[in-house]
Amino acid sequence: MTRFIPPLLLVALLAVTTIVGWGGSAGGDPNTIKIVSSLPRTGSAKAQTDTIVGGMKMALDEAGYKAGKFNIEFLDWDDATAGAGQWTAEAETANANRAVGDPDVMVYLGTYNSGAAKISMPILNKAGLLMISPVNTWPGLTKPGMGDPGEPDIYRPSGEITYVRLVPTDDLQGPLGAQWAKELGFKSVYVLDDNEVYGKGIATLFIDACHELGIEVLGHESIDVKAQEFKPLMATIKSLKPDLVYFGGTTQSKGGQIAKDMVAAGLDAKLMVPDACYEEAFIESAGAENVNDRVYVTFGGLPPEQWTGAGARFRDEYIKQHGKKPEGYAIYGYEAAKAALEAIRTAGVKDRRAILEAARGIRDFDQGALGTWSFDENGDSTLTTISGLTIRNGQFEFVKLLGQ
Repeated sequence: MTRFIPPLLLVALLAVTTIVGWGGSAGGDPNTIKIVSSLPRTGSAKAQTDTIVGGMKMALDEAGYKAGKFNIEFLDWDDATAGAGQWTAEAETANANRAVGDPDVMVYLGTYNSGAAKISMPILNKAGLLMISPVNTWPGLTKPGMGDPGEPDIYRPSGEITYVRLVPTDDLQGPLGAQWAKELGFKSVYVLDDNEVYGKGIATLFIDACHELGIEVLGHESIDVKAQEFKPLMATIKSLKPDLVYFGGTTQSKGGQIAKDMVAAGLDAKLMVPDACYEEAFIESAGAENVNDRVYVTFGGLPPEQWTGAGARFRDEYIKQHGKKPEGYAIYGYEAAKAALEAIRTAGVKDRRAILEAARGIRDFDQGALGTWSFDENGDSTLTTISGLTIRNGQFEFVKLLGQ
């Protein structure tokens, strides 16, 4: 989920980093460890990241801000700016460098956007600092042969894997979305994306699966996310008479506006969007009247109303504390913090390498809210559940499991 970062800019950003070496005892209070999060806390993603941070804090509260013998200090950092209204490469770079330069920081929880991860992963990797993402979904961050040329090795300049993540990736979600479209009887689709890492990536994976399934792809276009509306584009798409429009992108990159403009143009096709639009802000930006019974949503995981066991207990406690239902990603924030605490407890020392190795070694973890899972050799979790939802009466409604 991010805009494209040119290779030369990426190199320039990395060149200004200050790196603290791997391992070794940290400074400051020997009994205190800092966990930081880096998420877009300014702009239209704030409602979603509020719930992710809320989940993190619930895990820390339950642990009494302790992990083994260590006191835990949590710092909530913003990688967005008011001017941009979303994450920026400059803010994410600053956060990563700040974390690396603080010897008390042992875990970096983030990012929200896959494009932001591309910026901070190499910086943190050089310092041997554990990075746990609750929600990055671009396959190329971890999976060889599943992303752009050179991925994921370009994010591992040390040769070590320092990044792990929890959410199922787009190489599952994109094709399963296409399979669902086939099951729903759609024979043709027009595909849009926001020209960002996440959006363009999942759109391409969706298109590839459509070709295999015999769904006709009438066109594929990247939108200008700075545009205020897309009515001329919708008129063009309407003339092609697709059964479905697929948008690879986020609420912040105009997912709601596309839904609104489809209706304004009299485009009868349904709309399918991925997990980055699975948030109340999407319905609010589009207007419920423009999405009711018109939109299909794919999501890596289960919606809150489908959570059971520890997941249901997390949901109910979240509602008790916050007075409202959590967004779908909140549980991943909780789980990421749980994994961080487990790694610190298992390591038993205030040492970045030891804590990293403990996290990489997590197997059959069942102390969170997502059931039992492990990190694999690439740093991906073994969680693979994908859900399909629709929108009725201004609310997301679970339809079916697409894969598990």
